[in-house]
Amino acid sequence: MKKQTWLRHWGLFLAFGLISTPWAAGQVPAAQDQVPAATGDLPAAIWPQFRGPQSNPVGDALQLPTRWSPSEDLEWAVEVPGRGWSSPIVAAGKVFVTTVASATAPKPADVGTEYSTQYMTELSAQGLSQEEILKKLEERDFELPEDVSLTYILMCLDLETGAEQWRQVYHQGQPPGGRHRKNSFSSETPVTDGQRVYVHVPNLGLFAYDFSGQLVWRRDLPQRPVYLNFGTGSSPLLVEDRVIVLNDNEEASYLAAFRATDGEPLWEVARGDFPADQRPMQASGWTTPFLWKNSQRQEIVTIGPGRTVSYDLEGNELWRLGGMRPGPAASPFSAGDRLVLNGGPAQATLILRPGAAGDITLERGATSSEFVEWAKPRISSYIPTPLVYRGGLYSLSDSGILTRLDLETGETSFKERLDSGRADFTTSPWAYDGHIFVASEQGQVYVVAAGEEFEVVATIGLGEMCMASPALLPGRLLLRTEKRLLSIRRS
Repeated sequence: MKKQTWLRHWGLFLAFGLISTPWAAGQVPAAQDQVPAATGDLPAAIWPQFRGPQSNPVGDALQLPTRWSPSEDLEWAVEVPGRGWSSPIVAAGKVFVTTVASATAPKPADVGTEYSTQYMTELSAQGLSQEEILKKLEERDFELPEDVSLTYILMCLDLETGAEQWRQVYHQGQPPGGRHRKNSFSSETPVTDGQRVYVHVPNLGLFAYDFSGQLVWRRDLPQRPVYLNFGTGSSPLLVEDRVIVLNDNEEASYLAAFRATDGEPLWEVARGDFPADQRPMQASGWTTPFLWKNSQRQEIVTIGPGRTVSYDLEGNELWRLGGMRPGPAASPFSAGDRLVLNGGPAQATLILRPGAAGDITLERGATSSEFVEWAKPRISSYIPTPLVYRGGLYSLSDSGILTRLDLETGETSFKERLDSGRADFTTSPWAYDGHIFVASEQGQVYVVAAGEEFEVVATIGLGEMCMASPALLPGRLLLRTEKRLLSIRRS
């Protein structure tokens, strides 16, 4: 991106308070139908994608600990080299996790989403020119492709012991784009169908490995510029016999399908059809597509800059809805027959009914329509994807405000800050046994009683920064911190 364009966009960011890091830890979902049926007293040990088989991480049947001690309830801990904010996935007794190692020390991550903005304000107060401010900001907070040499790694661990079974390098050299130091070069969560694991590196490639670690196929992807070199974060989706990838970028956004067996391209849909007067100031996005299986059909739902668009399984558009924030990060998911959409900070959270067609954007001031069951203004989250549990929709802000809405009515039960001190959040919340769990970037897990009354019943220290969402398995919770993967079991 040209220097003048950079400066113009940073100015817009300052004006609107939008300089932040819009990726989620591999934000997103896939393939509910890929999960084997439960056996015995507990469900099978399957966690095939980000936020789990239903893209709504709830584990009431899993007999998981509601409180634990990292010293007493830690089953195993494995050092993960390099850095990555992707989540672990699990199938057939194997844990898969991606990471990226750098030939030089990576620029350290920091908590929160405003420190680049604050730094620019400090530099501006010193009387520096915009050119000087930009140079200092790039030097402190960004890694550009020409500055780094990377090794992209897929690791396979034994679920019971944490022992490494194999690791494969799927790319070495320069990345396809830069990153803000809050992001990682491996923020996309892989997905598995129980036979292969699929890894998506936006703007670089799509990779399929079998469970013995052999590369089955590789498909190169076109390189597209991401807004201000923030980095990427959209995970792949499995739909029947195809792998779906979403790439919302500054040049030529697309949704594409590839055959899972051999990577053959099946279809591609362009997504850059914004009217000239409606194109958002950034066209990049960090969400993952979602397979909505409702009572009428299956749909691939995508939240992009400014709008949500749903497609059938062949890539034909079904409906669209405006009102999404530029730079979306939190992804769509469903609760029964309802679709949950998160519009981004200062925008609405919406619940949709199935069967829509065409443009279903709400009229100004409206909070419902034929296909919008309800819309609640100014409740949506920024990076963490919301959660539905026991009749409540829980939305978490990046600054630690947890809001509960009644799923039936949209009425607010509470809106409370989790910690009176400093706490920042990227990880999506999860739930089981009547509790909501939220992990902060500072490495604290807040345990909140589920229900209409707000109560933090426990706080558990992880000892390390945490930005990846967990995997919930029978009797076992997998949590990725900055340097380790932890298996926590009930004592």
